[in-house]
Amino acid sequence: MQHLDLQVIERALQWANQGHVVWLCTVLTTFGSSPREPGAVMAACSKEQFIGSLSGGCIEENFLERLEKEIHSASPVQLIHYGGEDDDTVRLPCGGRLSVLVERLEPSADTLIHLEVVHATLMGRRPLIRHVLLDGSRKRFIVPEGPGPAVTCDEHAAYLRIGPSLRLIIAGISTVAVPCAQFAQALGFEVIVCDPRKEMRRDFNIPGVEVQAVLPSLFIASGACHAATAIVALTHDPRIDDLAMIEAVRTDAFYIGVMGSTKTSAQRAERLRRSGGLTDTDIARIVMPIGLNLGSKTPAEIALATMADIMRTYRGK
Repeated sequence: MQHLDLQVIERALQWANQGHVVWLCTVLTTFGSSPREPGAVMAACSKEQFIGSLSGGCIEENFLERLEKEIHSASPVQLIHYGGEDDDTVRLPCGGRLSVLVERLEPSADTLIHLEVVHATLMGRRPLIRHVLLDGSRKRFIVPEGPGPAVTCDEHAAYLRIGPSLRLIIAGISTVAVPCAQFAQALGFEVIVCDPRKEMRRDFNIPGVEVQAVLPSLFIASGACHAATAIVALTHDPRIDDLAMIEAVRTDAFYIGVMGSTKTSAQRAERLRRSGGLTDTDIARIVMPIGLNLGSKTPAEIALATMADIMRTYRGK
C-alpha cells in the first residue's frame, strides 16, 4: 500500500478518537482509465474534512456530496458505482468505471480497535486481509496464506488485503538523494534517509522525510525493512554503500540498488564477495548500476531512472 493510505488511517483514527463518525472508502474494482487502483482508500468525517482520494480528483466532489446527502443515516456498508452507460452523474476519463466500498464507522471501541489493527498492519511487516460483509453485519481480519490480489469480492463480502506501506530507505545523502526522496514521496512512499555525517545532514531538509543520524547499515540491520521496502545507496562512498548492501541482502526488501558506473559496479561486486562474504545469489539481488538505462547524467535524471526502476520491479514488469 502507499504511504498516503497510512496517513488516511491515521486521520481516521484521530477523527474517531474525537467522537466523529468516519466514512472509510475503499476502491474495489476499476475498469479503463482510473488513477487509483483497487485497495486505495479515502476517509471523511464531513464534506469539508477528508483525506486521500479515489480517482485522482475525477469523482471526489460528487462523492462527498453523496456521502453527506445519501449515506449519513444509511446502512453501515454500501457500494457506490461510477462510470458506465447507466451513470449520468460523473463521467470518468476514457470511459473508465470504478466501484467504491463505503463503511460508516461509529466512534465506538470496536471502531477504534479495528482502525488500530489496520494502522499497526500498515506500520508492521506482515499483511492481513480485512473481511467485510456487505450487509454490514461483520468485519474481521484474516491472516493470508500467501501473496494475492489487493481486493477480491463476491456477492456477500469484500476481502481487502492490507500490508506494510511502501518504504524507501536512502543510504547516504548526496545530490541524487534529494530528487530521489522527492520523487518517492510523490509516488506514495514513506521515505527514510540515513547518514551519520553531520555536515551532509545540515542542509538536507525535505518536509515529511525522516532523517536518521546513523550508518544506513545499522538502521537496515535493526529490522527496519519489510517486503514493501526499497533500499538505495547513492553516495559513491564504499564505506557507506558497501556496508548498506551487505545488510540489505539479508532483508526482505523487494529492491536493492547502488549507484555507480559499470566498471565501479564490477569492482564493488568483487569487494562484496571478498570482504563482505556475499554469494553470487546475494549479489544478483543488487541492481548495479542502479536504475533504468535512460542515459541519465544529472542528479534528477539519475533519481528518475532509479525510481522508475523501483516502480517497474514493484509492479512486476
